Amino acid sequence: MTTMRQSKIVFYAFAAAFGAVVVGMNMGGISGAIDIICQEFALTALAKGFVTGSILIGCLAGALAGGRLADRYGRKPMLLVSSLLLALSGLGCWLFVPSWVYLTVFRLLGGIGAGILSAVIPSYISEISPAAYRGTLVSFYQVGVVVGILAAYCWNFIIRDNWHLMLGLPFFFSVVAALLLIFLPESQVWIEEKDRLGKDGSNDAGISAMFRGRTGYVVFLGIMLAFFQQITGINVVVNYAPGILDSLGIGNDPLLQTVYIGIANLVFTLVALWVVDKFNRKTLLVTGGIGSFLCLAYLAWAYSIEDPAPASVLAAIMGFIGFFALSFSPLMFVVTAEMYPSRIRGTAMALSTGVSWACAFIVVQFYPWMEASLGTNVAFGIFAVLLLVASLFIALYIPETKGKTLEEIQKELKID
Repeated sequence: MTTMRQSKIVFYAFAAAFGAVVVGMNMGGISGAIDIICQEFALTALAKGFVTGSILIGCLAGALAGGRLADRYGRKPMLLVSSLLLALSGLGCWLFVPSWVYLTVFRLLGGIGAGILSAVIPSYISEISPAAYRGTLVSFYQVGVVVGILAAYCWNFIIRDNWHLMLGLPFFFSVVAALLLIFLPESQVWIEEKDRLGKDGSNDAGISAMFRGRTGYVVFLGIMLAFFQQITGINVVVNYAPGILDSLGIGNDPLLQTVYIGIANLVFTLVALWVVDKFNRKTLLVTGGIGSFLCLAYLAWAYSIEDPAPASVLAAIMGFIGFFALSFSPLMFVVTAEMYPSRIRGTAMALSTGVSWACAFIVVQFYPWMEASLGTNVAFGIFAVLLLVASLFIALYIPETKGKTLEEIQKELKID
């Protein structure tokens, strides 16, 4: 492949993945704003979880609908729609939130846009990328999310007391994302598949087709990867980091400590970008899962004793972030996009990312209750056990996809 062609593919992957920055800003922005919102609107623990997690309900709906529509109308149109939805959400949170109900509605709207992106970006990039560095380019999505989270953490640290401005930041980047998409070509794989279906007069990308025979088995594997990615608690740290740190009195400024966590997340995600096409996918997933388990097991113990060393707790949180960033964070999207055949890729990615968002909502919604009722130590202990189960499942059942064309993967998985 020529250098010019490579440069174009990298630019297209960057342009498609830029919307993920906006997704990350929405995820990370609430962490610094939620305590101020709770005070302003006198929210209960469950209401706090709902305001925080409301965006994830929208993500679930957006992922389920967006992937299906992307199979029907194309990848590029759905990317444009998602950018517009995120822009409206950011504008609403910034300028028009007289009550927490309005805030919830605007976050739901942004969630729909984010959910569409989470299903469509990995599909699009996997289809335009050569096998040699497909993993790296698909990981652009997760890099964008992490950059957005860090940007939100930094913005929160600067703004501090104005939650409207904290949650309004994504509006400006949504506009940039929409402008970048103008230069994006449609996926040639999608065009060819659309032409084939038109000539055959059939469309087997429906829900029922995804659960037939070997295809159904592969979809099940993708769903389980998505389940384990989010049920293990990563969004607890992303969304509630200041409160978690403040509960142990770590540092004088939890917002500043959160920035450090965001930096660690970005550094390890960039490392993942480098290693994803150099090491086997399963090796990275299992190693990251075991490392994350050890970090959360330590946190469960630390929160069970009096006066744990604050520095060790912060190190364990950063370790969890780091191991997760090297494994589950990017590779769920990489492996599922590689496993799914082109005829159902958009719809199947929608289903698996929908499961991911549903699990993220459950964790974010109920963590404040778990913390208040069961204790932080029990909550982290549950997540640790789930990570151990996830590592075992991946080691036994997830296929290796590194360095193979999409056609080779489909043949090895015996998908018709």
